[in-house]
Amino acid sequence: MKNTATRDKLIETGAELIAQQGYNATGINAVLKTCGVPKGSFYHYFSSKEDFGLAVIERFASEYDESLATLLEDVSLPPLERLRRYFATGREHMLGCDHTTGCLIGNLGQELSGQSDTFRDALNLVFQRWEQRFVVCLKDAQNQNDIDKAIVPEALASFILSGWEGAILRAKTLKSVVPMEHFESILFAHVLTPSPSCEVHC
Repeated sequence: MKNTATRDKLIETGAELIAQQGYNATGINAVLKTCGVPKGSFYHYFSSKEDFGLAVIERFASEYDESLATLLEDVSLPPLERLRRYFATGREHMLGCDHTTGCLIGNLGQELSGQSDTFRDALNLVFQRWEQRFVVCLKDAQNQNDIDKAIVPEALASFILSGWEGAILRAKTLKSVVPMEHFESILFAHVLTPSPSCEVHC
């Protein structure tokens, strides 16, 4: 039976290093040295660096998906308040890492989508899973007449996630969360608003 603790340690270390310096710049030897794990152990768990990279993506994506569920599907809070809490958590993370890491999946999407169909497909599936978390929250907001029911929630979820990922990238470039704040303020002021008829009659 394989020692999952060692595998987990390799994945966690790999995620940290890849978030800091990218997939291509992160060598297997660097991961092993940081973990203190012999090279033979790596190939006991992973057939290749690509296999390892896919495992890192799935681990990070699953953990983040759980976080999204907690933030966006908490029915004790109004839907738009859940979204505000999600954005606040993102800004706190960016400040906590001093604007260095951002979103691992977003980083890998920029780096690898043009290099590998395997990575591109895996990353696309991750974003689709995350978008569905937004869809649930946005549908709740529409049912409560908080946002325009004419907007297709799936398209709106894609727009929000794409815009937020772009704001994170810009925040890394500027070493400031201001782009994230701008995105959020414009989103709530001009996009996540009730339909005009609802403002009058609801």
